[in-house]
This record gives sequence, structure tokens and C-alpha cells, in this order.
Amino acid sequence: MTFSLGIVGAGQFSGQFATLFQAHPGVGDVYVTDLLPERAEKLAAAQGLAGTFPSYEAMLESGVDAVAIFTQRWTHGPLVLQGLNAGKHVYSAVPMAITTEEIAAIIDTVKATGLTYMMGETSQYNPATVHARNQIAEGAFGRLFYAEGDYVHDMDLGFYDAYRYSGGENWKATASYPPLLYPTHAVGGVLGAWQTHAVSVSAIGVVDDRGDGVFDKEVSQFGNDVSNATALFEVAGGGSFRTNEFRRVGYPSHIRESRFRFFGTEASMEQLATVALWQDKKGVQDISELLEPKPTMSPDDPSLQHIAPELRAAFTSGSAPVHDRARLPREFDTLHNGHEGSHHFLVDDFVTAVNTRSVPTVNAWVAARYTLPGIIAHESARQGGARLEIPDFGDAPES
Repeated sequence: MTFSLGIVGAGQFSGQFATLFQAHPGVGDVYVTDLLPERAEKLAAAQGLAGTFPSYEAMLESGVDAVAIFTQRWTHGPLVLQGLNAGKHVYSAVPMAITTEEIAAIIDTVKATGLTYMMGETSQYNPATVHARNQIAEGAFGRLFYAEGDYVHDMDLGFYDAYRYSGGENWKATASYPPLLYPTHAVGGVLGAWQTHAVSVSAIGVVDDRGDGVFDKEVSQFGNDVSNATALFEVAGGGSFRTNEFRRVGYPSHIRESRFRFFGTEASMEQLATVALWQDKKGVQDISELLEPKPTMSPDDPSLQHIAPELRAAFTSGSAPVHDRARLPREFDTLHNGHEGSHHFLVDDFVTAVNTRSVPTVNAWVAARYTLPGIIAHESARQGGARLEIPDFGDAPES
């Protein structure tokens, strides 16, 4: 059983996923569309895709069964709703949306249509999250009461180039995207292991002082002048977690941009850029090798030449020893991976959910729990750290 797929957006990220979707035995024809038609034509020709569409609307009017959205991060909510309302299954890059209203509308539409929606949160399969999830399931932490998730990616390490590529002449207006509205790598990495959800938050933002027109309120499309932000969340059932979203930071994000810590009554786990430790009351175990993905592609591969060197590691990482690849199609065994080994699993999750009509791991309800905390945290920071309640839409209905 296969389905046809339309890729929306032919930028730096989508091409890597086009390869995987096309190779998956559960997918048939793959098409692409982009606001810049020449980009769509170039991707289709380079990868031998089934064809292009002149617009997203034309794609939705076609017989394509599903769409995969890889557009600018603030556009996802409306595009997802368009896709669902047109009767298409939807895979969306992160974040799910940027307002509570958009998230509520997506959940309502998934309920009404019965279609598959999945958000492609890479931290769901970050090796640290996978290992913590396994250890939590075995009770190794005892009672988990605190966790930390960081997405620390300096603008100088590839983001300037990425925003110039996607934003055109007015790239500075969009490069100012508020850090807390891109929360899912940090929040999802924590909640992907700890089966709970955030119920309140207090957040603080740091006003940028670079003075280069990025994070300038007068230039910003979002009226944003904050480049670094920290949020402290209360979770259901007792406990808390903290996330950092840093865009001006002296840290080697090209080595590891997401990192996590978990603390329980019996054990703890801590991850830094190049080392990860498991600790209990008896001592310390270095688990770095267990969580270290092995590259599947050289950063000098010709297919990555259009991507800033500082960003290429996200597209070349293979699987870590902690990953269980047994469920993946053998077609993926020799293909590139990315974001610490997550891409293969995310594609397989979506394809399997569509073909079996099951609920994917990062379904609309889970995606809301990974995204909405950041939206409320952003508002908290705008209110000087006021503690705000976070709405919750509950769990996904059983398939």
C-alpha cells in the first residue's frame, strides 16, 4: 500500500526529506511546489521526482494524498489547515503553529476529518531523549522531578546564511523570529521522554545588543528584540523543567545544538556538547558513545554545497547505538540521515501512520504539548516574567 505525497517548499531542508520519502516503500509518487518555481524544478530534476505544481493551491486540487510542509516557520499553521481541509494527510516541520488559536483549529480539524497530522520534531528521536525515555520506562530515575532542555544555536553559525537564503531582500525582518516561538527542539526533547505536560510558565528574555538590524524591533516582522530567552515550566503531577533558546551564545552548536538533563530521586543524566553522563548514588558512567551518531555522509558531499558549513552536521548524522533501527525499511540503510539520527524515524512514523490509519507518535495533541508552552512562554517574557497558565488539549484519541 502506498500513497502520493506533495512537498511544500524546496529549500535547504526539504530536499533531504524528499530523498527519504521517495525511498520509503510506503510512498509512491513525490511532487514538489515552491513560491520560487525554479527551486521546485531544480529539486524535482535533481532527485527525479514525479513532477512539480505551480502553487500549493494547485497541489491541493490534485489527487495527491498527503502533503509535507517545509516552509517558513510562522507559515505552518495556516498551510496545515489548508491541507487538512482539502482532504490531505499532513506532515509539518516545526513548529506546529505560532498562536493558540491556530493550534486549537488544527486539533479540531484533525478530529473532524480523521486525517493524519504529524509534526516532525527531531528531538523525539534525539539519542539523549531516546535513552532517557527508555530509562524512565524502566524506572531507573526513580521519581523524575526536574529536567532541562536547551536549543543553543548562535546566529553566526549558519543562521545568517539560512535566513538570507529563505528571506530574500528583507531577510532581517524574519531573522528576528522570537526564540520562544521555536520551542519544540528543547520542550519536545524533555517531554518526549518524560510523559507529562507543562501547566504553567515564567520566562525571561534578553534584549539583543548586536546592533546589526537583526532583533531590531523597528525592522522585525514580529516586533521582537529578544535573542536569548529562558523559561521555567511547572508540569502536571509535580515537578518542573527549564528550557533555553539562545541565538547569541558562545557554544559550538555545529557539534550539538540540542542537549538535555534529567534528574530523579535515584539517578540523573546530563549531556553537554561532547560528553554525556549517567549518575546515581554509587557513581558516574560515561554514556557518550551510546548517544553518539555516526555520520552517514561527508559534510563535503556535493548535495550539501548550498548549505552553510556550520549547518551541515544536521544533515549528515547517522544513527546512534541507542537507536533501534529494526523497524525501519532497509531502503534507508544506505541513505543520509540528520539531526542526530532522527530523520529516518520521523519519515517512517508518518508513512506508517498514513498507511495503517494509526495515530503517529508526534500527533496533533503531542505537537500541541511541544509547541504551546513556548507560545505562552513568549507572552510571559513580554510581561516581564509573569507566571501564566498553559492550556492543554488532552491526549490523542485512540485509533
